[in-house]
Amino acid sequence: MSRAREFARRRRLPLLAVAAIGVGLIVFVLVWFQPQKLFIDDTVNEPVPVAQSTSPALSQHGPLLHHRPASPRPATPPTPVVLATGRLHSGEHHTEGTAEILQLSDGRRFLRFDDLRTSNGPVVKVWLTTTPSDATDAEISVGRHLDLGGLKGNIGDQNYALRADTDLSRYRAVVIWCDRFNVSFGAAPLTMRS
Repeated sequence: MSRAREFARRRRLPLLAVAAIGVGLIVFVLVWFQPQKLFIDDTVNEPVPVAQSTSPALSQHGPLLHHRPASPRPATPPTPVVLATGRLHSGEHHTEGTAEILQLSDGRRFLRFDDLRTSNGPVVKVWLTTTPSDATDAEISVGRHLDLGGLKGNIGDQNYALRADTDLSRYRAVVIWCDRFNVSFGAAPLTMRS
């Protein structure tokens, strides 16, 4: 009886090792490749950014004024100026929408995606790059770029703030870049407006 148990135990060890390796591979694939993201959409619908209004200092009871003048209707913020624009085209994944560089009346600038549609994926970033929008993945990966942060969602309208000292004349394209696999999901040439 002990020989039969010993034989059964020895047979189970390789099966347990194979099962542990299989589970380890599944966990690795789910964490590293994140294939589940191909079936999950992240939708973002941010409004067009507006200039910050400057209003009189407020106390706990309202403006610090002795007499309240008749106030006109609040002015609608001026429409942002479009400095550059481009249509997104597909890279490694189907991608569509519009990219724009906007400047607000208060001087702040944003990259904005309108009607973006692309795939979801692991570690997807938004880059302004010095390479053209039709560059290869290898050219993009070694080219100079400005990382604007992670893609907020693979569908919808979204804004990415630009630093005040960003020299837009250096950048030729915006790229939706998968940092995990060094591939462009999509890109748009940036055509400066006069």
